[in-house]
Amino acid sequence: MEKKYVCDMTKGNEMGLLLRFAVPMLIGNIFQQFYNMVDSVIVGKFVGANALGAVGSVGSLNFLFFSLCIGLGSGIGILISQYFGAGQDEYVKKINANAVYITIGTGFFMSLFAVFLAEPILHAMHTPPEAFADAKTYMQIVCGGTVIVAGYNTVSCILRALGDSKTPLIFLVTACAINVVLDLLFVVNFHMGVAGAALATVIAQLFSMIGSILFGMWKNPYLKLKKRHFVFDREIVKKSFQIGIPMASQNALIAFSCVALQSVVNRFGPVVMAAYTATGRVEQLVQQPFGSLGTAVSTFAGQNAGAGDYERVSKGCKMSVYLVIGFSAVMIVVMFLFGNPIVSLFVNDPEVIEIGAKGLRITSCMYVGLGLIYVMRGMLNGVGDAMFAMLNGATEVVGRIGFAWILMMIPAVGMWGVWYTNGLTWVLTGAFCLIRFLQGKWRTKSMVDSAKMEKS
Repeated sequence: MEKKYVCDMTKGNEMGLLLRFAVPMLIGNIFQQFYNMVDSVIVGKFVGANALGAVGSVGSLNFLFFSLCIGLGSGIGILISQYFGAGQDEYVKKINANAVYITIGTGFFMSLFAVFLAEPILHAMHTPPEAFADAKTYMQIVCGGTVIVAGYNTVSCILRALGDSKTPLIFLVTACAINVVLDLLFVVNFHMGVAGAALATVIAQLFSMIGSILFGMWKNPYLKLKKRHFVFDREIVKKSFQIGIPMASQNALIAFSCVALQSVVNRFGPVVMAAYTATGRVEQLVQQPFGSLGTAVSTFAGQNAGAGDYERVSKGCKMSVYLVIGFSAVMIVVMFLFGNPIVSLFVNDPEVIEIGAKGLRITSCMYVGLGLIYVMRGMLNGVGDAMFAMLNGATEVVGRIGFAWILMMIPAVGMWGVWYTNGLTWVLTGAFCLIRFLQGKWRTKSMVDSAKMEKS
């Protein structure tokens, strides 16, 4: 089989392969975050600080509803990477075909759920009255497009599992340009407010989903599927859920912890909400090198675990940790020197800028913990250590709720506790991931071992 649009990561220099995979991922992730940044900048500048706070308050909810789809897509990707590493090409195609059923079903369910439950959820989060209407509108439109996010995410996970991180990049870049144009058109020209920003994002995501699917079917040999591949395979669905549900639970737990912390932020009022939103957008951008490297490690680990080469998995993971430490050091310097002008990109309010800049300085000191989470979690998920994924998500819940509860009781800490909570949660969760790696139990978690003799 021709393998022009795939990359076998079981051979060759580990660092070279990781960087070759991660760099296109990084570019793609930056453009993906640019979606959010464009929404925030345009909403903050042309609609106002209250609207910006409303958009930000929904961000963690968006992720909560996306989490099931993202988790299942990632589970499918891990399954594919392991069987690809094991050389079972026909079985990989069957997984790809059955992914269609999983994606459509979960995507539509979460879309409907989010739309109909938006109002009671926002009330439960103590969303301020002045931001409630905008938050509800933004949530219903963006979360209503969850099925679109599910489609794009699944096909991206499939392509990346096969070592192709460039194709998703192509369509993210194009979709980003569409998003910018539509944001300006809907918000600035048509005065549609947060509804316009949300609609622009959904339309852009729709383009990236359709484009990546069609291009993948045209160019990637593993997506050139025949009727026989679409026979519903209960075993494949079972394995996908076996990995995907714990990962979805991990994402859901993380999102829940963010929602819980956002509810604390909301109690401090619109100014702190706007500052927290701005710092959140900046940190989403900072996280992209970590996230890209984590995804690269996940694919690398999955393919090599499928091939049975666990020493190579360990070596690649350790190299990635060195990259995390170096990047974290650079970011600390950037945030301390340029925190104020960075936050001023989002809002004009001097009070919001001052609060946001200090928040960035607080959390930047704990970026190493954040980077460890991405790299270690990527490796552990890649080898199929699925139950740890759920435990890891629970750690973030304990961290964000526990640290917030403790810090909020200290009068001298006050609103700064929300930023300290995030940073300390990263350190706690990163340490937990590192301990799991050092224990070595992940060496026995491959999904391929129990199924090598299955008929493809």
